[in-house]
Amino acid sequence: MVRPTLLALLLLPSVVAIAFVETPLSGSTTAQEPASSPNVDGAPPLSGKQGQILYLRVKVEDHTVSVLGTLLGRRIPFFDISEDEFAALVGIDMADVPGTVELMVEITSPEGTRQQSFAVAVAAEDFRDQRLTLPKDQVDPDAAALKRITREREKIQSVFGSPTPERLWKEPFVVPVDGVVTGAIGSRRILNGQPRNQHNGEDIAAPLGTPLKATNNGLVRMVDDHFFSGRSVILDHGLGLYTVYSHLQTVKVKEGDRIERGQIIGTVGKSGRATGPHLHWGAWLNGSRVNPFSLMKLPIESP
Repeated sequence: MVRPTLLALLLLPSVVAIAFVETPLSGSTTAQEPASSPNVDGAPPLSGKQGQILYLRVKVEDHTVSVLGTLLGRRIPFFDISEDEFAALVGIDMADVPGTVELMVEITSPEGTRQQSFAVAVAAEDFRDQRLTLPKDQVDPDAAALKRITREREKIQSVFGSPTPERLWKEPFVVPVDGVVTGAIGSRRILNGQPRNQHNGEDIAAPLGTPLKATNNGLVRMVDDHFFSGRSVILDHGLGLYTVYSHLQTVKVKEGDRIERGQIIGTVGKSGRATGPHLHWGAWLNGSRVNPFSLMKLPIESP
């Protein structure tokens, strides 16, 4: 179960920053770990593990127009949640190098622009090794398949590179399907004895044909059938947040559709490179690959 945990409360001349962190674990949900305060006046930094999401709220006492953050070169857009408060989802990529990094926040108001720097301590997650045996052509694609894979990756990067500039969701996120969660995200995959890249999503095993729900409101940005991920759907939730649904048996939506939270978008399948029916569920947040279960219990209240 995920319980929001207060990470920090920072009082500045016109800013109050509150951050919450969600900690991914193997199993059916995520859980919390205590974290520390922002690095101001000697206080410890904000902290989170690889693949986690930090929820940062900034309370402003003036007529702020916009708030924008930058972390490791990644743009972090804030959104207004009240007349005097902004918030942001800050992703820690599952491959970010452990250590302390700078989160720079730029606050713009009619009086001008000012900056506030936060230290963020990135901790290593204990990702496991996952050994799989697959047909040779799924591990060592031929030249034609490699060209196809390159085209598919370029298409995905194009989608991730053009986010919708406004937040499309308001309510808490939901899990797309009930099933057995493998804890595969971030695992170092060894396929037929050959090391491969980290697994960039969570796998949820469920019976073939089980309906899949959209985790939140969004825009369908991609519907395609890919070599590795099979029939897949990418939802754009705005402000750089995307969720990915792969290995589907059927797809119930088309590109350009506006999707509501909980709407059926497809069914569980085993298309592409899959050993059995399951949902590969991924989340991409402003260039960071994060555990999608981190979204479940962020401190977001229904409007």
